[in-house]
Amino acid sequence: MSTSAPTDRAPELALPITDPELEQRLRARLAIVEEKLAGYARSSSPFVTEAASHLLEAGGKRFRPLLVLLAAEYGPDKLADEVITAACVVELTHQASLYHDDVMDEALVRRGEDTANARFDNHVAILTGDFLFARSSELTAQLGPEAVRIQAATFAKLVEGQILEGVAPPEGVDPVDHHLEVLAGKTGVLIATSALYGALFAGADKEIQDALLAYGDIVGVAFQLSDDILDIASDESGKTPGTDLREGVPTLPVLLARRSTDAGDARLLELLDSDLTDDAALAECVSLLRAHPALTEARTYVQSRAEEAKAALAPLPEGPVRKALEAFADIVAVRSV
Repeated sequence: MSTSAPTDRAPELALPITDPELEQRLRARLAIVEEKLAGYARSSSPFVTEAASHLLEAGGKRFRPLLVLLAAEYGPDKLADEVITAACVVELTHQASLYHDDVMDEALVRRGEDTANARFDNHVAILTGDFLFARSSELTAQLGPEAVRIQAATFAKLVEGQILEGVAPPEGVDPVDHHLEVLAGKTGVLIATSALYGALFAGADKEIQDALLAYGDIVGVAFQLSDDILDIASDESGKTPGTDLREGVPTLPVLLARRSTDAGDARLLELLDSDLTDDAALAECVSLLRAHPALTEARTYVQSRAEEAKAALAPLPEGPVRKALEAFADIVAVRSV
């Protein structure tokens, strides 16, 4: 079965697409996903609908559902209804996790709008996230037992990543390794599942499924690591440089800098252990980090992961789909916003 596009909306694509026919098809398919997402956020209660639609209406790149649709291009059933359903599953899961993230982080703004916990309260935000997870589960059940198994494993790892983010690394565990494990759960696993779902429900070969799963896992972590770098290095990312630093959120450049035994880094290490709510102290700390070799080391590491992600695509046929996936990995490696 296939679904035709019912809307003339043309969503922005989060991936660079050079083939006009592919771009048009993805835009049409993504518009269907967008319309269905709005429906899945509806409840018999207007208040629940308002809360569940809050972040969806604020926008977002919809990278995960787009990756489902793009991966589906490798299968004979790329227009199957199940592909659209899978795209909705991953985005609803992502949206639900954002509600919980914002409560845990005590965030007040997301995508330029008040967070649900700021607009309503923590209880409403948590339960709204649960509501969206339930909607995602309903859809997953429609896709069959294998999808239920994959989704359960994905959700377990996502939650595990969230839990680990809030605890210190166990004794003997490298803080950088701990950070990478957190990101693999918080971000990598759902992006990897998105790529797998597209190939799986379009009927792609197992080799293609495995390649896309590996790509998604690597590029998802690399994308979050590039956010780590932007927190220090960018004045154009839309948030104040050092926001994560001020809030004590671990990032790769900071973790690498903390390894330093150079006496010349004494002031930086002192600042990293201090209260950075003071604007002057934060600015000094950011300045020192920007000049520190740890920032270059972090960039080099992200670039190497981007190359790994591209290498994972080797079993995929050449063409516009593979080019788009490779281009995204390149963007992750050098992004400034």
